[in-house]
Amino acid sequence: MILSILLIIVCGLLILVVLMQNSKGGGISSQFSAANQIMGVRRGADVIEKATWTLAILLLVFSLLMTPKTGTSGEKTSTNSESVTKKKAAGAVMPQQAPAQQQQQPQQPQGQPAGK
Repeated sequence: MILSILLIIVCGLLILVVLMQNSKGGGISSQFSAANQIMGVRRGADVIEKATWTLAILLLVFSLLMTPKTGTSGEKTSTNSESVTKKKAAGAVMPQQAPAQQQQQPQQPQGQPAGK
């Protein structure tokens, strides 16, 4: 549960950090003139870039930690952990093949000889 909350927070922060960046390289430094005077143009872009990479790595780590753990292929899974679809498929009956219909020769009318 806590990982889910952390993942949502990281996603929100990553969205905000990416939106703060400018595609032409100005980013946060071009939006806030006071920040340019204090930190300088290059330093503001470095902070945003580091924040982006950090949040992206945190997103990856939290996503991997939240994946469900599955047993190896050699282990037998319990019936409780099987999906509903697998249970239904196991109980399904295979349809029987329809018997091949024999093609019948058309019967000849009774008043006529067979040779003509």
